[in-house]
Amino acid sequence: MLAFVLALAGCATTGPRTYAWEAGFTGDAIVLLGEVHDNAAVHRERLAVLERALARGWRPAIAMEQFDRERQGAIDEARRERPLDADHLIDAATGGRRGGWEWSYYRPVIELALRHDLSIVATDLSNADAARIVRGGDAAVFDAAARAAIGLDRPIAPWWLAAQEHEVEEGHCRLLPPALLPAMARAQLTRDAVIASAVKAHASNGIVLLAGNGHVRRDIGVPRWLGAALAPRVLAVGFLEEGGDAARELAYDAVVRVPPAPREDPCESLRAHPPMPSAK
Repeated sequence: MLAFVLALAGCATTGPRTYAWEAGFTGDAIVLLGEVHDNAAVHRERLAVLERALARGWRPAIAMEQFDRERQGAIDEARRERPLDADHLIDAATGGRRGGWEWSYYRPVIELALRHDLSIVATDLSNADAARIVRGGDAAVFDAAARAAIGLDRPIAPWWLAAQEHEVEEGHCRLLPPALLPAMARAQLTRDAVIASAVKAHASNGIVLLAGNGHVRRDIGVPRWLGAALAPRVLAVGFLEEGGDAARELAYDAVVRVPPAPREDPCESLRAHPPMPSAK
């Protein structure tokens, strides 16, 4: 599947934007759809891609970065209580605390999953666990057996860690103390490993992961943790803003470009409120 996608990446038909690589959304495919979290156009475009895939009959699980892994039981219980109530599910998954995400962007995807009775999979580390890992490493959260099951006992190539350090530094506007970068990068690697573990556990009949573009990168993100056996089933799609670094496109099998969202300079806010070591 990968070679097919690479050959056709970025092709679109006239009229409504559709993409040749959508033909790979079938069977046991592992589809990783990125996002710019605050860009409404990205969310609309990605939702349309999912709607077309489901209209063709595909029935994957939906894995979401937006839900912390320990909330899976609450998500399942909310579905039993109110099978079609997306807001009830969001409240259950967040403990009623909806901060951090613009849920109006994610509610349509959740409604789509509920309407088609698709599994919804919580994948992410909590803020609390990420902060523990920054302070004390993986062992602060996972015992030896869990580390081995997730793959955290594998050695990390120096270039991979350095690449993540660069991403963390850039993502925090170069405001983090340099000494903190390795720990923050290790926490980011752990997040990708945990997300990949959840994807693998639910991928037998196909799965779609919704996560930030950094997580779905083939070079340093979740795909590296999925392993060689699953690699032929993986399709990583970056949903990027126009005008960004063109070299970033090489990290994905396919790319969708949308207009940038209007936003204030995020670095100004970070300068006023220096970032804390949560790795989120």
